[in-house]
Amino acid sequence: MKNHNDRQQEIRDIVRTMDVRTQRELVDILNARGYKCTQATVSRDINEIGLRKLPEGVYVLAEDLRMQRMVTDLVSGIDRSGNLVVIKSAPGSANTVAAALDDAALPDVMGSIAGDDTILVIGRSVEGAEAFERTINKLLSLK
Repeated sequence: MKNHNDRQQEIRDIVRTMDVRTQRELVDILNARGYKCTQATVSRDINEIGLRKLPEGVYVLAEDLRMQRMVTDLVSGIDRSGNLVVIKSAPGSANTVAAALDDAALPDVMGSIAGDDTILVIGRSVEGAEAFERTINKLLSLK
């Protein structure tokens, strides 16, 4: 039986990698992943986790809002090779963007190194780097 904490971690993972617009959609995704839950349960989880809805109608984690602002305002591109992800940003902004990424404490990221306009993000695994890349591309699609 999957517990409360597992379900909430799964919700974090889902909203970081997918565009979820409604509680019903989130319930359906969770049920498909083996979590038996109702909309009322998911509503409580949303409040406990601190999910916010962007003006675009997409759920995000509160701690990801700063990261979202940094990415949509300052990131111009992303590329991945294995577990390494290179992010291109506006000149002089890489340290600020990297700090926002680090503050988000993404589970698939070991850390980052920033120059002037380039950030190297090291994923915990190839799959982790892919998940991180999906998260950043999701945020970039909100521009």
